[in-house]
Amino acid sequence: MTNTEQEQRDKVKQMIADARICMLTTMTADGKHVSRPMALQDVEFDGDLWFFTYSTSDLVEQIGLHPQVNVAFSDQKQNNWISVSGSAVRTDDPDKARELWNPALKAWFPDGLETPELTLVKVHAESAEYWAAAHSSKVVTLLGYAKAAVTGKTPDAGENETVRL
Repeated sequence: MTNTEQEQRDKVKQMIADARICMLTTMTADGKHVSRPMALQDVEFDGDLWFFTYSTSDLVEQIGLHPQVNVAFSDQKQNNWISVSGSAVRTDDPDKARELWNPALKAWFPDGLETPELTLVKVHAESAEYWAAAHSSKVVTLLGYAKAAVTGKTPDAGENETVRL
């Protein structure tokens, strides 16, 4: 049975909210891909992903040159993976920063919202692809892969969908 587009979007939203930590991939001036771990700030995913960073970071420089990015999430508790493609932009919006601020961010931004050069990066999601494991148990999933290696049969990797956002 095929999921409706809204069901697919809702699934992506839930999977992103469950994962929260991602790898954000940009492109350097000389065309190399670079990934860095980032913490998602807005779990009410509405098509935009929000991240705090420094305005002087390589990330900000790279999205200024090549705004197309990829954001990859891995939720090992649920055995789900999500890849979101979109365009990124630096956004200096104090109201949005206050809305998204979380005290745990002081580990990276010691002066809180007053941290010099604090800025936001907004990724507008254009499409997402996700893989949802066929089994929620890691043991069952690992046994399935081990069995596949012995029998030569492809394991059931679960559901895979591409979603236009």
